[in-house]
Amino acid sequence: MKWWESWQAFAFASAFFAGLTAVFGKVGVSETNSNFATFIRTVVILAVIAAIVQFRHDWEPLGALSRKGLGFLVLSALATGASWLCYYHALTIGPASKVAPIDKLSVVFAMTFAFVFLKEAVTWKAVIGGSLVTAGALLLALP
Repeated sequence: MKWWESWQAFAFASAFFAGLTAVFGKVGVSETNSNFATFIRTVVILAVIAAIVQFRHDWEPLGALSRKGLGFLVLSALATGASWLCYYHALTIGPASKVAPIDKLSVVFAMTFAFVFLKEAVTWKAVIGGSLVTAGALLLALP
């Protein structure tokens, strides 16, 4: 299997870039308010993703999406926006080394939502792993 076919490689890369996000964001948000910082971040992301879609010829007609698919993408975008606004505000008033671990509790929320709404299997590994993520985040972030 090639690395670009591995979901694990992309998940690891996502974690790596999310780590950079905390440090870069903390420095950037120190020079403006968190909402404007989130706006700048969003514009840059929009431009980069549009360039990637254009380069790869991945444009699709919106009509190709079902109403359900489009609706859930909109909900996902709204959740992402809310997450980013909260994250940047937290970075404005708190240390990145404590904000980032709490933010990573998203892993536990995602697992829980997947178990409840997507009916994914609850395994002993998932329960222990989720508990360890929770314990680690709290250990790192609490005074």
